[in-house]
Amino acid sequence: MSLAGVAHGQAVATLEADTIALGDQTTLTIRNALNYPSADMLSQNGVVALRQAFDSTARTQTTVITSFEPGEHYIRLGDDDSLLLVVNDVEIDSATAELRDIAPIERVPYTFWEVFRWVLLGLGMAALAFGLWWLLTHRKEVQQALTKSEPADTRTPEERALQTLEALRQERLWQSGRMKEYHTRLTDAVRQFIEESTGIRATEMTSEETVAEVENGGWKAESGLLRDMFTTADLVKFAKSEPMAHEHERSMDEAVAFVRQLWAAVKPAEKEQEEVQHG
Repeated sequence: MSLAGVAHGQAVATLEADTIALGDQTTLTIRNALNYPSADMLSQNGVVALRQAFDSTARTQTTVITSFEPGEHYIRLGDDDSLLLVVNDVEIDSATAELRDIAPIERVPYTFWEVFRWVLLGLGMAALAFGLWWLLTHRKEVQQALTKSEPADTRTPEERALQTLEALRQERLWQSGRMKEYHTRLTDAVRQFIEESTGIRATEMTSEETVAEVENGGWKAESGLLRDMFTTADLVKFAKSEPMAHEHERSMDEAVAFVRQLWAAVKPAEKEQEEVQHG
């Protein structure tokens, strides 16, 4: 025989068995060829090449082949050469063959997780159903709880400010080294009081602007306390100053005095306005 690129008579190709049953396997052996066919090249005409091996010493290639189509199949090895493989169909003798019923479906036992997740699902649905039932039966109570507002703060601006300052004093922030926080909260409490008692937007102003607005409002006598307190606080917050112990206490005393004096000045005016409105 001849393969591509090999002189006639040099290459030899043989089949271990040239007749096989449907689905059986046989081995194709090729020796002394320069170009050996690949498995893809041999998978043709109903033949399937399963696996190949090559022995370089013996210059031998072996290919295990099979076929699932009955009949005669020619395995091409070159342009003009081929080997014949006969594939016989498998015959079933109905007289002797034993026919059996299809085996029944076998039930596989449930695993713990399969059972547990169904239990969890059932508990979740039960909890959801109970929650919906409770909401429907207690709808009025739920609505009242949602719409219930915090009790109104009946304290005057002076009372709120003095209580805030006293709570700040009890925290002893500057004594533990938290001087910046101490003076920030001190001035914030005073600014909030100014805004609530006079309407001046002190929480949105600088220290100088706040002092100026207080003076322009007619409370110049009280602005001196405010200026001293703001000056100390700004030095701590922006210049990283560290006042003496008595200066921290003095700022608190000035804040308390300012709140009381300004409220005393503002309160009569509020009373007069209320008397005019009710008169």
